[in-house]
Amino acid sequence: MKEKIFKAYDIRGVYPEEIDEDSAYKIARAYSEFLPDAKKIVVGCDNRLSSPGIKEAVIKGLMDSGKEVIDINLCSTPMFYFAVSHYNYDGGLTITASHNPPKYNGIKLVREKAIPISGDTGIKEIKKIALNEDFGEKKQGKRKSKKVLVDYLRYSLKKFKLSKFNDLNLVVDTANAVPGILIPELKERFPGNIRHLFAKLNGNFPNHAPDPMDEENIKDLKKEVQNGKADLGIAFDGDGDRISFLDEKGNTISSDLILALISKIILKENQGAKIMYDLRSSNVVRETIEKHGGEPIMGRVGHSFIKSRMREEDVLFAGELSGHYYSGEYFFEAPLFVLLSICKEIVDTGKTLSELIEPYREYYHSGEINFEVDNKQKKINELKEEYSDGEVSEIDGLRVDYEDWWFSVRASNTQPLLRLIVESKSKEIMEEKVEELKGKIK
Repeated sequence: MKEKIFKAYDIRGVYPEEIDEDSAYKIARAYSEFLPDAKKIVVGCDNRLSSPGIKEAVIKGLMDSGKEVIDINLCSTPMFYFAVSHYNYDGGLTITASHNPPKYNGIKLVREKAIPISGDTGIKEIKKIALNEDFGEKKQGKRKSKKVLVDYLRYSLKKFKLSKFNDLNLVVDTANAVPGILIPELKERFPGNIRHLFAKLNGNFPNHAPDPMDEENIKDLKKEVQNGKADLGIAFDGDGDRISFLDEKGNTISSDLILALISKIILKENQGAKIMYDLRSSNVVRETIEKHGGEPIMGRVGHSFIKSRMREEDVLFAGELSGHYYSGEYFFEAPLFVLLSICKEIVDTGKTLSELIEPYREYYHSGEINFEVDNKQKKINELKEEYSDGEVSEIDGLRVDYEDWWFSVRASNTQPLLRLIVESKSKEIMEEKVEELKGKIK
């Protein structure tokens, strides 16, 4: 077992060189020691070729620790979270490497109520127990299978009158990944037309990588939206906890603009609600939340941090620039809620998605620009000193706001990278400041 597989938010590595069935068994035993009072544990998996074997090893490790395993088998990550929360189980592990290439696999871990176990809240302890093999005596647990998909869909669709969507035309790309199991069931309930791209599960992801944030991976979706005159295009990542949108013209819509639109929709019936966004997001998100009577909260990047703060501060909804959107009902990702909310807004207003998004295109946003930097914190400190005349926030790396522009720099958790974002109402200022900061970072 390689120590480096234990990451900030999950466990992940190349199979079988870095993570294999033996290490998965030990991680499950260590998880059981970390949560000794947890009795009923959910286990699920994505459709990577190595996932079934790793899942069986995890189940064996849990059963040898005396746990009752609830095997939900193939599931998206939101389905997994739903199973732990909705049925009041004591925790869970799901086998997935999200959007990573086929050679990777990993494990996401939660405790009761699907509360994430991250580096700061348990992964470090689990790592220590697993590496030392500090396990108790073997016991005899038990196992049962449970189907979750129909209950998950019923929960996700409960707030929407699907009969209103009979004229909508959608294209969904699931990249041969596990979110593909949702779409046939959704099609049965959705009165409009859904065209499903790369529906067949294939853990080699033969058509493209399951990462919709890379424009290269949504070329086919763009063509299909344009050729089929669809109302919108939808792409999921490899484990279904991120969702990306294209408008009816095939243009990609950044996730912060989607969050601005969803904030407006939510606040129609939830005046005063708290809505959270990560510090990389456009200022238009904060401004939209304030304009429509909500309370904007800027937070740091990362699902475990966001979910924790949502619980602590009673946040109704949250979103990240990466395409994660979180419901405050169960405090986990809710991609179908976002999709159906957009469908409802298109129908209710009679506007296209591009028309709905246009009011939020007030700024020029650089997107994330990556730099290889050896001493990331040293560089952040240098920039903090140089730009100390602005409004400085250190909630996550460094963000500095000025009257007509802002920038943020964050250190990658997993690579020697600094990630830069610049935004301004002026394209010229944005481009000028990108070049200025590039020079200082390099």
